[in-house]
Amino acid sequence: MDKNTLQHTDVGLPTGNMFEQVRSKIMTVRETVVILDADIADLYGVETKRVNEAVKNNPDKFPSTYMFRLTREEMIFLRSKNPTAKISSKSRVLPAVFTERGLYMLATILKSKKAVNVTFAIIETLPMYVN
Repeated sequence: MDKNTLQHTDVGLPTGNMFEQVRSKIMTVRETVVILDADIADLYGVETKRVNEAVKNNPDKFPSTYMFRLTREEMIFLRSKNPTAKISSKSRVLPAVFTERGLYMLATILKSKKAVNVTFAIIETLPMYVN
């Protein structure tokens, strides 16, 4: 079965729509495939501040190869090039972005059924963009 047409089952596999949602959030920053903190919060069904709290409360789990903050210039550039990205101009904190490894780590902290489905979709989708 093609992973793009997977249907939800009792084992928690994501639907094809979930793959599309994950794909729409993927971007490249500093030659690294990432997803914004606000976008992953949206996918997980939590507030962005919950994602950032998870990082703040577990700093040892998020080295710079797992998560990093955008510079102001990167934020302005991404906002201009990607109008659908959830980058608030009103936030006092620069957005964080998560690499594939950081997303896996985040999933171990933010536990929910929705997070499990999103993590399955990330595991299946991101490697296509990394190569």
